[in-house]
Amino acid sequence: MATQALTTKAHMEKRRRETRRKRGLAAALVLVGGLLVGLALWLSSAGRDSVVAAFDYGPQDVAREQPFQAVHEMEPGPAIPLLPTGGPQPEIAVNERFFDFGSIGPTDVVTREFVIANLGDGPLTISRAYTTCGCTTADFTSAVIPPGKVVLVTLRFDAGFHDTAGQTVRRGIIIENNDPDRPSAEIWIQASVRTNS
Repeated sequence: MATQALTTKAHMEKRRRETRRKRGLAAALVLVGGLLVGLALWLSSAGRDSVVAAFDYGPQDVAREQPFQAVHEMEPGPAIPLLPTGGPQPEIAVNERFFDFGSIGPTDVVTREFVIANLGDGPLTISRAYTTCGCTTADFTSAVIPPGKVVLVTLRFDAGFHDTAGQTVRRGIIIENNDPDRPSAEIWIQASVRTNS
């Protein structure tokens, strides 16, 4: 009888070890699966971010045909008019995706100029651009950028628009365009707003 109890106890211990091993294996598979999904998402989004590059351009390279202002408007926009597949395509690039204004006063209005270029062979059309907050606006010199040309974007952040004193704020511009590989580009700014001027 004692031998049978030892055999049953050993059998139960073996089942517990196997259950723990299976649970450990399942947890490891979930972790590896999560890492693979994260890597896949990162790889798929990496190619979709706008290209960042420095541009040599002169006044003759700045498109100025259809100036417009981007404001805070979160409503869905019109469909992006892509060019026919197989033909010349645009390629959006920005000179910088992020700028930090550093420390500013609670009522300061600061500006920064960004450059968007079309590195492709087809015309780049900005179908819609909007800011992430009403405190931020952006003036574009044109909505259409011919191949090899640029637009200038003057971004304006008004720290006094909201009560942001004592906060570090981050605001952006979302640029929807007809680059088939990067139909949405983003430019972000940051400022640490002081509590006093």
